[in-house]
This record gives sequence, C-alpha cells and structure tokens, in this order.
Amino acid sequence: MYSHQRVLIALDGSPDAEAVMKFLMEIAGPLDMTVVLLHVLAPITPVVSESVVVLDDIDGRRRAAEEYLAPIAAALRSQGVEASWAIRQGRPADEILAAARESGADLIAMATHGRTGGGRLLFGSVAEAVLRHASVPLFMIRQAGTIEATSTTRENALR
Repeated sequence: MYSHQRVLIALDGSPDAEAVMKFLMEIAGPLDMTVVLLHVLAPITPVVSESVVVLDDIDGRRRAAEEYLAPIAAALRSQGVEASWAIRQGRPADEILAAARESGADLIAMATHGRTGGGRLLFGSVAEAVLRHASVPLFMIRQAGTIEATSTTRENALR
C-alpha cells in the first residue's frame, strides 16, 4: 500500500520548479493523493538609490502567486485530484517545512537546481535545507529532468 496520501508541492513560478508537476500529475490521481501547492514569497531587500526607494510590492506578488497557483490546482481537480494551494511569506526552506507540518503532508515534492560544491555553498540550497530538516520523505527532481527520489528522513539525512 502506498503510504503517501498528502503531498506538498513547492513551486516558485519557474518552469524548472514545475518539472516535478508532470510526474506528480501522473501519479496523484491513481494513488488517490491530496495535493497542496505551495508558493513562498521570499523577502526582498528594498532598493535605495540617490533619489528613489523601491519597496517590495508584497500585495502584487501575492496576487501574481494566486494567479499562478489557481490554474494548476484547477488542472489537478479536473483530473479528479483533490488539490488546494497556499501562499506563505518568509524564508523558503523554513516556510516549506512549516507548511508541510501544518498541512499534515507526508511527502514534500520539489525541484532542485542540482548544484554541487562551490555553487551550492555560494548560493545556498532550499532543497538541501528542506532535505536536512524534513520529518517526512522528500521527492526531488533535478532541473534537467533527472528524477531523484529520496525517502530520507531527517535522521537519515544527517548521517
């Protein structure tokens, strides 16, 4: 019996992040999964120049995220998959982990850029942070489309 009934899918609006959707749309219906789509509005540092201050348009970003997630959820529902979506604000890894806990997700799915070495150290990795701290299995797909399934719990990730 497949034990993952509620999957949290982290999407950032990029085609790379959506790579995970193709696979999950194929299995969510047959496996009777409930899908929670998540978009995190990461903090943006205000830009200050000589005479202009550009502040974060959080309301505009929230509306854009709603317009992005709603049709994806509707497409899932049209295939008979129970789907909802959420928008959170904060550090992406922290918010993904919190949303997984709060939604009762027993699987987190997301794309990763697959950076290694210096690139990962320089830019950080949301996927790596989620992997290290998740209390549920994490399904990751690499940006290039290579499937990387992991059922690592936090204890296994820290080994």
